[in-house]
Amino acid sequence: MRDSTNGTAATRGSAAAEPRGTRRRLAGIAAAGALLAAGAPAAHAASAGPEHAGAGGKVAIGYFTQWGIYSGFFEKNLVADGAASRLTEIDYAFSSVSADGQCTSGDSWADYQRPFAATESVDGTADAAGQALAGNFNQLRELKAKYPKLKIVMSIGGWSWSSHFSELSATAAGREKFVQSCVDQYINGDIPGLAPGAAKGVFDGIDIDWEYPNEPGNNNPFGPQDTPDFTALVQDFRSALDAAGQQSGRHYLLTADTSPNQYAAAQQLQLKPLSRSLDWFNVMTLDFHGGWDATTDFAANLLPDPKDPQAANNRFSITQTVGYYESKGVPASKIALELPYYGHAWAGVPATNNGLYQSTTGAAATDQAGYKTLVTEPGVVHFDPVTASIWKYDPASQTFSTYDTPATIFAKGLYVDLAGLRGASVWSLDGDDANGSLTAALSSALR
Repeated sequence: MRDSTNGTAATRGSAAAEPRGTRRRLAGIAAAGALLAAGAPAAHAASAGPEHAGAGGKVAIGYFTQWGIYSGFFEKNLVADGAASRLTEIDYAFSSVSADGQCTSGDSWADYQRPFAATESVDGTADAAGQALAGNFNQLRELKAKYPKLKIVMSIGGWSWSSHFSELSATAAGREKFVQSCVDQYINGDIPGLAPGAAKGVFDGIDIDWEYPNEPGNNNPFGPQDTPDFTALVQDFRSALDAAGQQSGRHYLLTADTSPNQYAAAQQLQLKPLSRSLDWFNVMTLDFHGGWDATTDFAANLLPDPKDPQAANNRFSITQTVGYYESKGVPASKIALELPYYGHAWAGVPATNNGLYQSTTGAAATDQAGYKTLVTEPGVVHFDPVTASIWKYDPASQTFSTYDTPATIFAKGLYVDLAGLRGASVWSLDGDDANGSLTAALSSALR
């Protein structure tokens, strides 16, 4: 999914099953495509965000990266660009997993030690020497104080920190030890080295990002036992969070970031049993294609293209992914789409068909750059009504790029709404422009 060290995305695909022909979904597709073709106005984005998630409510989730502060993207940016007022939830990426199978900080300085200056903080006040909690965790707490309905969830693992999941999940004792360590730190707030309960109240749940059960991911250990072990791990988390919730009188969220690829990683998941324990899946409907491919293609298209030159098992789309999850017994209300705030780009692309479905010499320098960068790159933007996607081609540099814009995000949000899905998550918030244009478009569609 995502890289815990520099924020780049890892390769994955999506399902290629035929979408289920429900009237609801067809209406969503038709409306989304029509609005996109007409150029859904970004002005709609100024409206208020969706209702904060209750039972079955729409969710709008943004991933905030631990390392973003090193490039100047702070929690206060989410106030300035309006994202914090439009989102229902922020997922913090990531907690690491230690070699002995426990939740642990991958960067304690960024997480809870770094003092924030007044100019960097959400509330405009500098951190005081010796205060119980500093770093990103304290800034997330300040965000919650400013936006009381905003949920904060700790995402555990990710592309770089999933290497110990397989081993720790292999036994009941290993799962219990891991789950308890995560609950102790992120729900009870007992961070090693800090005063007991120093971080209590910051996090409202857990997001499991194991990349991937019974798939190598980032050259991680894996095996067929991962399939039932992942289900057992999720069930153990649900039990522990419910027990914690009984004591505090509240419900703690449990979600999982899962693959859209029915031919590989998604096939390894016991989707229906998992859906009983999870509040919803954050299905990673992005990176369908990228600089690793020898032919240009769309990276996160809403609809499939019958003329896509890829092999049949390499033609991907969001609607196909949703169809696959539902065919395995996952209710639409437990599916949230993950949308990219970055794009993919290729170099050495001939001008035929304005670069679409053409050979390349490899990834361009802007591959995996954020929307705020790609939108300013030279080139002509083209709209594909079949996939409801855009691409940009620059004949001077022979560069092809594919990414989401406020119009395509709006269309996907409308599809989410009309198809009865739970909502959407976005990776990651620092890829948006200074006006928060993508998040504004998404929240407008999820009204």
